[in-house]
Amino acid sequence: MSATAEKLSVTVEALREQIRRLQAAPRQYLATLRTGVEAFDGLLPGGGLPLGQVVELWGEAASGRTSLALRAVASAHREGRLCAYVDGPGELYPPAAVAAGVDPSRLLIVRPKTVEQLAWSAVQLVRSGAFACVVLDLTRGPAGAGRGEGGVRLSPAEGKRLMDAAVRGGSLLVLLTAPEAPGDGMMRLRTESRGDAGLSVEVVRSRQGGIGSRTLVPWKALYPELTDGESPWGAELPPAEDVTVPELPREETPREGHRGIMGQRPGRDVPMPSLRASLDAGSALH
Repeated sequence: MSATAEKLSVTVEALREQIRRLQAAPRQYLATLRTGVEAFDGLLPGGGLPLGQVVELWGEAASGRTSLALRAVASAHREGRLCAYVDGPGELYPPAAVAAGVDPSRLLIVRPKTVEQLAWSAVQLVRSGAFACVVLDLTRGPAGAGRGEGGVRLSPAEGKRLMDAAVRGGSLLVLLTAPEAPGDGMMRLRTESRGDAGLSVEVVRSRQGGIGSRTLVPWKALYPELTDGESPWGAELPPAEDVTVPELPREETPREGHRGIMGQRPGRDVPMPSLRASLDAGSALH
């Protein structure tokens, strides 16, 4: 083989390898959502949070579950995607969200008024396919709702609807749950605070393997700007939108009986003509 032919062969093979990488990149992005936190992403079986599935972050208050969820949202924002946050307790802290890299202009915050509307709202958002990541905070119910003070527990039917919606919409649904009210995610990650060292994350349920795996995520990896005591808030999140589950219109069964012009029923939709008016109309025709 001549030198020219050998060089051409090497060039063609290099181009083939580059094409293979380009073709693989979109599939990799569609399969997982990487948070950018190496210790956390390395723990997950697919190297990131799987899209089209329900992932549960299960732990005590201040265990880092919300911080991890916000990093997932920020990762989707870096890709130019939209996200939604169903804030059950109504306590999402805007400065912490912005510090985690969340783009306020790409985040829809929904605060349902009742416990029953939490799962319903998440199903609609995930099913739409418009949001790459939807966070459903079930750590506490809405204020004044009278239920879910220690965590909102989903019914089996609600859990199934959420999983079906995630699969069909192709979105990542992140559940934030309390220890006393675990959810029913396809993957469950237990979060525990380790003080100044960071937070511990353990895989306790996964259909992709890795059960029992654990890692320590330093706080510096989640909030690098906060290591020197500074608070780079820089922006505020838009006000949350209170929503109420709309009532579907009920279809009325058509009533039997005689209907006149334009479907009007004499005596009900329009007044019955008087006897005098009928006689006068008849005499006018003659």
